[in-house]
Amino acid sequence: MAELSPTAGESNYSQDIQVDEKLVPKKGLLCSTRYGIALIIHVCNFIAAAQSTVINITMVAMVNTTDHQFQFNGSTEQLPGGPNNAPDSLPAEAPTYDWSPQIQGIIFASAAYGMTLTMALSGYLAGRVGTKRVVGVSLFASSLLIIFSPLAAELGLISLIATRMVQGLVQGSIFGGQNALWERWGPPHERSRLCTIALSGMLLGTFTITLVGGLISQTLGWPFAFYIFGGIGCVYCPFWFILIYDDPVSHPWINVTEKEYIISSLAQQVSSQKQPLPIKAMLKSLPLWSICVCSFGHQWLVAILITYTPTYISSVFSVNIRDNGLLSALPFIIAWVIGILGGYLADFLLTKNVRLVTVRKIATFLGNFPSSALLVALPYLPPSYITTMTFLTLSCGLSPLCQSGIYINALDLAPRYSSFLMGTTRGLANIAALLAPTVSGFLLNQDSEFGWRNVFLLLFAINLSGLIFYLICGDAVVQDWAKGRKLTRL
Repeated sequence: MAELSPTAGESNYSQDIQVDEKLVPKKGLLCSTRYGIALIIHVCNFIAAAQSTVINITMVAMVNTTDHQFQFNGSTEQLPGGPNNAPDSLPAEAPTYDWSPQIQGIIFASAAYGMTLTMALSGYLAGRVGTKRVVGVSLFASSLLIIFSPLAAELGLISLIATRMVQGLVQGSIFGGQNALWERWGPPHERSRLCTIALSGMLLGTFTITLVGGLISQTLGWPFAFYIFGGIGCVYCPFWFILIYDDPVSHPWINVTEKEYIISSLAQQVSSQKQPLPIKAMLKSLPLWSICVCSFGHQWLVAILITYTPTYISSVFSVNIRDNGLLSALPFIIAWVIGILGGYLADFLLTKNVRLVTVRKIATFLGNFPSSALLVALPYLPPSYITTMTFLTLSCGLSPLCQSGIYINALDLAPRYSSFLMGTTRGLANIAALLAPTVSGFLLNQDSEFGWRNVFLLLFAINLSGLIFYLICGDAVVQDWAKGRKLTRL
């Protein structure tokens, strides 16, 4: 029996994280079950992110680039080794389409429509029926939709957009539904590490599909990029259902010492099951709104980086799709490494008695301001291979530091409702992923000479506004509305 009481000292729960050192496992930390759970979610996010972003790199091969080529400041610089012409090296059987930059932006954004609708709902649902079912079923459905995406493109533009919207619905359930696990598996002083390990799978997935997607498109044809990563998702689903458990109590192979450690570390946290959601109080919470606004600005930055990095490189350099993939992938592998290290650094600062709210704001600042500032400066510099790749790599590499900031801040404010709140904040922030490609495609279509400059200036303004709001209003103390009566759970 584990008695969970929020009444004794819960107001300081997020600020002064203390655990019984006798219960902390001293050996095999990275081999523990909770880190195994984080690794399984890491692989799930790897597959989901690869499926979500596969079209970003294949779009270079899907469109007739000779009809819609927009150069950056007239640059025709090429990589060392001579010119590369993408259309000549693509398989003859791979179809191409006459899509303008504005149409491409709509296609990129279409998945975000569905994703925005299901992130909050899936977080709430996973808190009720379990992450295992919600995420597992959604991953299988997403994999099937990815496999059928090339057929949808052949049937027409409307068919492709509709398919991507449905794909967004199920992928929103993957990204939103997994948050409920950390209510039951994440000791407070390890949450930064566990969450960043899990979330960094998205960056590794983006890196991998960007790296090999161009090679697959050039050698086999762009449809095979969809077939391969959809098939990988279908194969992984049985492993998900076998290996994932919604809490330590139901896990059949967990060490008894680790189980007791996790339960004791969460002794002050109360479950939200059978508890009504304090919606009115949530809507009045300024710290919660600051997370939403800042997450929106950061997601705008991430959407531009993920969606338009291949297109931007294509407009700066004359490279084929294979080399484009190699260049576009570099920033994301750096981001994967920094994201994981950022989680360890955040938890290290907490062990040195740095206030939790300070750690969250430092991580959020470092993941926002330098990244957007580097991008906004890029159009004003002479286009060169070294400058462009350095700025893109640093911008993308620093952005995942926010994983230890705003993206897990809801766990600090309301541990009882964290699955719902993390899904809700990510869902609202995902509106940026919906708007950013559409608006950017419009700007690029309207002004071929200064389009990229306008895209990056708008990004910087949105990102900076959200960051300032969070730095002023953000907090990490358990909110009054998140405290409840004493509960006993078997």
